[in-house]
Amino acid sequence: MTTPKNVDEYIDGFPEEVQKRLKKIRSLITKAAPKAKESISYGMPGYKLDGVLVYFAAYKNHIGFYPMPSALENFKKEVSEYKSAKGSVQFPHDKPLPTTLISHMVKLRVAENKLKAAAKKK
Repeated sequence: MTTPKNVDEYIDGFPEEVQKRLKKIRSLITKAAPKAKESISYGMPGYKLDGVLVYFAAYKNHIGFYPMPSALENFKKEVSEYKSAKGSVQFPHDKPLPTTLISHMVKLRVAENKLKAAAKKK
């Protein structure tokens, strides 16, 4: 598989049911961080606003969501029902997407990056 040029091309490379899930995550991210810049980085969709916010990627059995370790730590209880690692969480295709959790993690990342950007300006 060649590296997609943009997020639309990335999403189009998956079966229809997976595309629906990817589009939903994309929508949640853009609503929670409307000023974020969208790109393909590391071969997957990524979002930046005052630094990296989140990434996501589709796999055979799940969607990988990469909100950085701080978001997973802040939402440890909510993430506990999913397979996760230091900076990632897996949302299985056979379960509904945790839309509220995804939105909250993105909003947390926006706030964290704004604080870091403000601190750098001082």
